[in-house]
Amino acid sequence: MMASRVRKAVLPVAGLGTRFLPVTKAVPKEMLPICDRPGIELIVAEAVEAGLTELILVVARGKEAIVDYFHRSPALEAHLEATGKLELAREVRRVGELATVMTMRQEEALGLGHAVRTAAAAVGDDDFAVLLGDDVIDAAQPAIGQLLDVHAERGGCVVALMPVPPDQTNRYGVIGGERVGERLTHIAVMVEKPPPAEAPSNLSIVGRYVLPGRIMRILAQTKPGRGGEIQLTDALAVLAAEGQAWGLEFEGERFDTGNVLGLLRANLHYALKRPELADGVRALLQEFEGR
Repeated sequence: MMASRVRKAVLPVAGLGTRFLPVTKAVPKEMLPICDRPGIELIVAEAVEAGLTELILVVARGKEAIVDYFHRSPALEAHLEATGKLELAREVRRVGELATVMTMRQEEALGLGHAVRTAAAAVGDDDFAVLLGDDVIDAAQPAIGQLLDVHAERGGCVVALMPVPPDQTNRYGVIGGERVGERLTHIAVMVEKPPPAEAPSNLSIVGRYVLPGRIMRILAQTKPGRGGEIQLTDALAVLAAEGQAWGLEFEGERFDTGNVLGLLRANLHYALKRPELADGVRALLQEFEGR
């Protein structure tokens, strides 16, 4: 059965960013820079490149800077143009025109499943994608686009998979199932943060999903799970039990920007890809080597 074309994406960006305190008292973690762009811009650009045209940001109080970033700023653009900074003016305008963005407010931090459910009114009955702001993925084909291709062929839900060391399964949602392609698994079970001895595999779910619209109804019936939160993995397990869940080991490099070292690693990776920065970064690395 061919699935309908997916146009909507939910971006849960309501997290407190406690691993970056004290800076996140005032600056949303998603606005912390990777080189000269906030991390969230890379996520939005991935969604747009994959053909997702309606983006829904699930935000919390104090995250207004994220919303403002993706809106036009005519006064700033006019000032830059008047002072001859035409390239900067074009860049500021480009960000404001990158995507059509709407926002939904998550009033309480009750887990990823709750955050996704917060967007139910905007999603309606449509199938939709979910992209987590802590997971930046550099790939020739957008990672979410790779999942959308599987969804178009097979329907159901599709999650991004990444192998992890067996002793780290307690940090992730983990799947078990039957491999049906080079990188594709038909998922039978999903477990949230299992101890290594109980993990069904070492394939973990990372922050990209394509979900059927009816997941919202399943989430509405999902009880709080690990940590007292409504876990998206618990809702997806219902689809897995029905044979409607697939996992794809995506092609690309993933960066966990939800912690300080992961953000630094992402900065180095993207800086080294830019010709105007690469030589300077290599010189800095040599300067600090052995300290």
